[in-house]
Amino acid sequence: MDCIFCKIISGEIPSSKVYEDEDFLAILDIRPVNHGHTLLIPKKHFVNIFDTDDDIARKIYPVLIKISKGIKEGLLADGINIIQNNEKYAGQEVFHSHIHIIPRFREDSLKFTPRNLSYKDEDEKNKIVSKIREKIK
Repeated sequence: MDCIFCKIISGEIPSSKVYEDEDFLAILDIRPVNHGHTLLIPKKHFVNIFDTDDDIARKIYPVLIKISKGIKEGLLADGINIIQNNEKYAGQEVFHSHIHIIPRFREDSLKFTPRNLSYKDEDEKNKIVSKIREKIK
């Protein structure tokens, strides 16, 4: 397999390791948004959230909290962004599931600028809710 994260996990490629246990590896991102930007990566290869194993899904949140607290307290961050890009058109570049943990600082000037989008009426919102609900199992 030619997956950069699998190569990092196996030790073929060096990384700046923040955390490791039997299921996960957390490393500094090599193209950080802010210093301390960390990637939490399952050691088992999954493409993204849509094929993540249920066992890993249950285990990841406590690890995510632990690392986020370490980043916030260790770097005196004012906040944390948790981001996972799933699929090419959502910005996923490495197709091995991973979560970005980004420390935020009061004056870092990063913005997630929403579009000026709204629903035209309650009927439009209700149709969207119905489409989503019918696919949730």
